[in-house]
Amino acid sequence: MTPAHDQVAAPEAHDGVTALLERGRTMSTPVLRAAVDRLAPPMNTVAAYHFGWIDAAGRPTDGDSGKAVRPALALMSAEAAGVAPEVGIPGAVAVELVHNFSLLHDDLMDGDEQRRHRDTVWKVHGPAQAILVGDALFALANEILLEVGTSDARRATKRLTTATRKLIDGQAQDISFEHRERVTVEECLEMEGNKTGALLACASSIGAVLGGADDATADALEAYGYHLGLAFQAVDDLLGIWGEPAVTGKQTWSDLRQRKKSLPVVAALAAEGAAAERLAELLAADAKNPEIGDFSEEEFANRAALIEEAGGREWTSQEARRQHATALDALAGVAMPEETRQNLFALADFVVVRER
Repeated sequence: MTPAHDQVAAPEAHDGVTALLERGRTMSTPVLRAAVDRLAPPMNTVAAYHFGWIDAAGRPTDGDSGKAVRPALALMSAEAAGVAPEVGIPGAVAVELVHNFSLLHDDLMDGDEQRRHRDTVWKVHGPAQAILVGDALFALANEILLEVGTSDARRATKRLTTATRKLIDGQAQDISFEHRERVTVEECLEMEGNKTGALLACASSIGAVLGGADDATADALEAYGYHLGLAFQAVDDLLGIWGEPAVTGKQTWSDLRQRKKSLPVVAALAAEGAAAERLAELLAADAKNPEIGDFSEEEFANRAALIEEAGGREWTSQEARRQHATALDALAGVAMPEETRQNLFALADFVVVRER
């Protein structure tokens, strides 16, 4: 497989994944909307704004509510267990609620003013509403699952709450890294495994669990999702530095602006050479002056160039490939319909070759 920033997926494969994502969105959105409607005003309308269903003035809109990777995975995991995709809908909705709980809080903690090409919730409705609505979405996620009322639903809820705790661990690690001069590659991978891998792992198994799959099958599907999450995050880390705002919906150099110790940065710092040494000097100076304001565009461009020169960009691209391969290997021992296996393979390919 060629490096993630060079590889181009076949058009028909991309079309197939687009159809899977759209199926996940179409099947889960009515249940998701009904869940959000349970929230007391104004939380219901704030959540609707976050999901892209209305604009800041409350008017209906066809806004972008994300790629719907997690709902698609939940439905496919049900099929991997040999049951209808509909069985996975409560899991798809629950995981999507937890994912958006984390986005609402992350945007506030990171000071991000843009998501999906428009103002974030805290920017429009204030920090208090961002916190409250995030908390409410997490509560709804567990409510939706437990209402299924089966022992398998209780198993699914346990996996979701464990994944949520790991997600929060990852966010705490991510924030702590911003104030350190050095973070190891191993620490960064652990953080990203918690912050991104844990919930994708849950999404990849929750439909199967709801469908009665045994723990061995669910664990193998979780391993696929976990490593897919690491591949997904490696690509996101590349986009966080070199992504085009028109594609990412965020500012240029967004991760550098937030002083994030993402994979390209820590891989560059772990390398030898003048570029790595100069980068380390700059970050050490930042750590001594945590209140420093924003840099010029030229300074961000210089730092991105140092990261690339030190090898951080290429290492991260290769890491996306490694995690992609490990994700596919995890499915080897799982008996499932061949069409479902190929769909899981195609979705993994899509994650790694997303446009930069």
